[in-house]
Amino acid sequence: MTVILTPYWSDGVQRLKAEPRPPPPPPRGHLPAAYDGAVHATRCLAQLRSKDKPIEKYIYLSQLKHANEGLFYRLCLANMAEFTPIIYTPTVGDACLQHSHIFRHPEGLRQDWEILKGWPHKDDARISVVTDGSRILGLGDLGVNGMPISIGKLSLYIAGAGIRPSSTIPICLDLGTNNQEFLDDPLYLGLRQKRVSDEAMSEFMEEFMLEMSRTFPKLLVQFEDFSTEHAFYYLDIFRHRYPVFNDDVQGTGAVVLSGFLNAARLSSAASGQPLTSHRILFLGAGSAGVGVAMQLLSFFKLQGLSQEEARSRIYLVDSQGLIFDSRGPMASHKKYFSRSDYNGPPLTNLTEIIKYVKPTALLGLSTIKGAFTQEVIETMAAYNPRPMIFPLSNPVRLSECEFHEALKWTEGRVLFASGSPFPDAVWQGEIHYPGQGNNMYIFPGLGLGSILCRASTVTDAMVEASSLGLADSLNQDERDSELLYPRLNRIREISAFIATRVIRKAQEEGVDRNSGLRTLSDSELLMFVTNKMWNP
Repeated sequence: MTVILTPYWSDGVQRLKAEPRPPPPPPRGHLPAAYDGAVHATRCLAQLRSKDKPIEKYIYLSQLKHANEGLFYRLCLANMAEFTPIIYTPTVGDACLQHSHIFRHPEGLRQDWEILKGWPHKDDARISVVTDGSRILGLGDLGVNGMPISIGKLSLYIAGAGIRPSSTIPICLDLGTNNQEFLDDPLYLGLRQKRVSDEAMSEFMEEFMLEMSRTFPKLLVQFEDFSTEHAFYYLDIFRHRYPVFNDDVQGTGAVVLSGFLNAARLSSAASGQPLTSHRILFLGAGSAGVGVAMQLLSFFKLQGLSQEEARSRIYLVDSQGLIFDSRGPMASHKKYFSRSDYNGPPLTNLTEIIKYVKPTALLGLSTIKGAFTQEVIETMAAYNPRPMIFPLSNPVRLSECEFHEALKWTEGRVLFASGSPFPDAVWQGEIHYPGQGNNMYIFPGLGLGSILCRASTVTDAMVEASSLGLADSLNQDERDSELLYPRLNRIREISAFIATRVIRKAQEEGVDRNSGLRTLSDSELLMFVTNKMWNP
C-alpha cells in the first residue's frame, strides 16, 4: 500500500498529512473484460451528447458525479465550455424549478445542528455555499428547491479552483416558502409552511453562523441567492465576524468590474475620451444591481476620482424609472445612488432616460426579457462609437437582449458581456465573440485564495484584487481578439492567478492567518497555489 504525504503550512510550521486514497477498483469480474477507462470517458460524453434537452443533460451529469466523481470532474475540466452551462447557469435554473421532481439522491445539508456535527468530512471542510432559496436567479422564492444552486456553485469551485470535493458543503436553509405552487405540490421536498418572520430568521442565522464556525473552524461561507434585503443585511452583520462573502452582491460586481475595465479601454480608444468620462446606467436596482454599482465605483477611483465623483457617474433605474431623491420613499439599499441633481418629473421610459444621461455603458440586472429593445440599443449606438451593452440577468430567458441583436443594432460596434452564454455571431462576414460575465471567473479564485491564506474576513480590497486579477489574466491572443474575458478553458490557470492576488491583498490587509505564505516570492506563491489544486 502506498501512502502519499503532502506538506502544508500551519501557524508558520510546515507539516505533513496523508492524502486521501482513491476508491478501490471493482472486484475482478465486475467489469467487462474489454473495459477501458479512457474509452469509458468517451462513452460517457457520447451518452451526454445524445440527450436533446438541457435538463436531461443536467440529470445525467448529476448521476455521473454520484457514480464516478473523478470521471465527472475529469470530463468537466476537459470540456469546460460545454459543461458549465449545464451544471450551472442557465440550466441550473430549470433544475431548481424541478428539483423536487427530479430528485435522485441526497446531496448537501438542510439546517440542523446535529447534522452539522455529523457531517462525514468535518475536518476537511473548507468552503460552504449557503442559500435560503428565497431569490433563486430571477425565478423568485423556490424554497428548498434552491439546493441545486449550492451544489452547482461548489461543482464549479471543484472544477475551476481544484477545491477537494470532500472539502465542500452545499447547504439550503429550509425556512419555509411563500411559493404557493410548491406548498401545494405533493412532491415538494421542503417544509410545508410560509417563510418565517424576519425576526425569527435573524435569530436563526445568528445561531447558524455560530455553530458553523464552531463545527468547521476553517470554513469559508459564501451566501447565495438570499432575498435582496437579507443579502445586504446578513453580509453586513457577519462579514467582520466570520470569513464570509456574498456572490450576488460582491462576486457579480467583481466579474463585471473586470469586464468593464477591458471594455472601457476599448470604448475610450474608439471615442478618444478619457476613462474618467464614462457614465454607467443600470436597469435593475436589486441586490445584484446595487452590488455591481458599488463595485464599479472602484473603476472610477482607480482613475483618480474621489468617492463622490465616482458615485456621480452611476445612474440606477428600477421599476418606477430613474432613481432620484425627490421621487419619494425608496428601499434603503437604493439610496446611495439616488440622484440629487435631478428634480424634474419621473423618467420612466428607458430610451428617454438614455437621452438624458447619455451613458457610455448600459447594464441590465432587471430579469426583464427584451428590456433592451432595438430603439434602446440604437440610441446607445448613436451616442457612442463602441457602446458597452451588458445584459447580465440570468438565465437566458430573462436576459435583457441577445448578442446577435446587440451586434445587429449597433452595426457590429457593440462591446458586449452577458450573464448567460450566447453563441458567436457573424456580422458582415466576420465572427464576433460575446463576453460572458460569469461569476465563475471570480469566486473559485477568490475562495481558493481566502482558504489557503486562512483569511479571517473577506475584505472589499480582496474582492477588488480578484477583479483586477481577472482583468489582467487575458493573454495576448485574447487581447488581440478584443475579448473582455479570458477563454473558459483556462479556468484553472486563471483561478490560480487570481488566488495569488487575493492572498497578497489579504496579507496587506493583515487578515491572513497562514503567515508562512508571507515568505514566498510571487512565483513560489503561484506554484504553491497551483500545487494545492485537486486533480481528479
